[in-house]
Amino acid sequence: MARLKQFKSESKRLLDLMINSIYTNQEIFLRELISNASDAIDKLFVQSLDNDSISFNKDDLKIEIKVNKELRMITIKDNGIGMSKESLEENLGTIAYSGSKAFKEALESDVSDVDIIGQFGVGFYSSFMVAKEVRVLSKASESDDAYVFISNGVDGYQINKVEKSDRGSEVVLFLKDSTEDNDYDQFLESYLIKSLVKKYSDYVRYPIVMVNEEGEEETLNSQIPLWKRSKQDITDEEYNQFYKEKFNDFEDPLKVIHMSVEGMISFNALLYIPKKVPFNFYSSEHEKGLQLYSRSILIEDKNKDLIPDHFRFVRGVVDSADLSLNISREVLQNNHQLKKIASRIEKKIKSELENMLANEREVYEEFFDNFGMDLKFGIYNGFGVNKDLLQDLIMFKSSHEDKYTTLAEYVERKKEDQKEIYYVSADSILKARQLPQSELVIDKGYELLFLTHEVDEFALKMLGSYNDLTFKSINQGSLDLDSSEEKEKLETLATENKSLLEKIQDNLKDKVDSVRLSSRLKSHPVCIVSGEGISFEMEKVVNQSPDENQHVKAERILEINPDHPILSALQNTEDEQTLSDYSQLLYDQALLIEGLPIENPSEFSLKIANLMVKASQVKQD
Repeated sequence: MARLKQFKSESKRLLDLMINSIYTNQEIFLRELISNASDAIDKLFVQSLDNDSISFNKDDLKIEIKVNKELRMITIKDNGIGMSKESLEENLGTIAYSGSKAFKEALESDVSDVDIIGQFGVGFYSSFMVAKEVRVLSKASESDDAYVFISNGVDGYQINKVEKSDRGSEVVLFLKDSTEDNDYDQFLESYLIKSLVKKYSDYVRYPIVMVNEEGEEETLNSQIPLWKRSKQDITDEEYNQFYKEKFNDFEDPLKVIHMSVEGMISFNALLYIPKKVPFNFYSSEHEKGLQLYSRSILIEDKNKDLIPDHFRFVRGVVDSADLSLNISREVLQNNHQLKKIASRIEKKIKSELENMLANEREVYEEFFDNFGMDLKFGIYNGFGVNKDLLQDLIMFKSSHEDKYTTLAEYVERKKEDQKEIYYVSADSILKARQLPQSELVIDKGYELLFLTHEVDEFALKMLGSYNDLTFKSINQGSLDLDSSEEKEKLETLATENKSLLEKIQDNLKDKVDSVRLSSRLKSHPVCIVSGEGISFEMEKVVNQSPDENQHVKAERILEINPDHPILSALQNTEDEQTLSDYSQLLYDQALLIEGLPIENPSEFSLKIANLMVKASQVKQD
């Protein structure tokens, strides 16, 4: 038996670092060992191209996994290129010797499609996270001798000659005993091994088989990723089935996006837009992200950098052989590469949505019902940095047939002299139509956007304008829809009723900022509008914050319809207390119409009852 060789001091420190720090998840040891086995078979295949003495049946190439609970042993076996004594020394006895990387650099361009997975030469050492001893039995393809590498990862290693008839390598792990903090017994359960293979190594190109005690084999992996197959060879049923199995959905997706990109950085992506909103999509528990693969090996289950927040509804996988990973294959070293991929994905999603909007309107509206708020929030978020990207994808219901309309479609239908895009915020389309302010705008032939979600007005405020048309709330500021004659008439009436309006404002004191005659009312007696700046909708949304310092209040302006009999009734009211009651009633009515709370509902109800009694007494007299 060969003497025990010590790891070099710097290698011992590196080994301790890898076992205890670099790898953050114990279960990835199986991923690393399977990747190394796949790597070894790749090398066998490539060397056979130039060496006629290396022969094998391609159908026999595979990776075997055996579990022996009694001996607490896991074996991962391949029939790849195998290792000589010198190779064992170089690849396993010298930590971080990058044999795979050196091999990859030596490959000729005509066989560059072979993915060499183990680029760092350290994946093997992840096995010491779970094993108290590791043995590697290996026989090189052109050698009559076989050798075993034995190490506990602490005291060093030894390499001995052994009997082994078949080419390839066997990695045998003797698991540590479970402790209160670490359950190593779980890795002896077949169901967990199968689950880990499916999770991390499902698309390794060679069969990964589980061998039971009777010698029966069960293939665990799919081998060929759907995203690497040609689009022409994939049926809709295959796309849909992959989605439902991969993302645990019961329904087919609404849209499939299959990308294959070649260039400075190459990647494949298979993306899906769900048909329905996931049950936790709008909760804090939802995590956005795409599954990230490198050479068909899962690196990260939800990479958040691959998908922007405004497209967070997209599910899918991205696979690239060009990613720079750290030595544990758990972290990306070059975020610039990821940004390039994310940029291409964002552009592709936008293009697909635009195509859906143009050619599959009903499908797009179904999508927008589910995920349109994310697009609108994307416009508002980040101080509008994505507004140009998203503005043509958003839609609103409008007074034009009560259907969805894009901003571009609104502009196409606008009146010739129209300089603003009119909108109104309300809890529902019905309430938006019933607002007193809506009546006049629609009657004058202007289309009105109905904003019924909290984010809507914030998105339009961030947009500012569209095709040189500014956005204008009909219940905020001045509408300026009157002719010069109508304006002159209103100014005259305002002058004549100045004293009355001042009395009403004085009666309401701090409740309103001003009282004026309205140019925006047609048949309704009164309305309340906000000044420029903070709107009532924005006030409501901002004040939902628990932070009292964030509370705001919109300017309140009470407007009275000069063409309604209510003005005459106010003019003829000589009793100051009655005028005060009328003032409060009109204000409360305006608040209720606008969907704002009134301060004292009981007092409001009592004033209404008293007025009814007075009216009855006057009639009797």
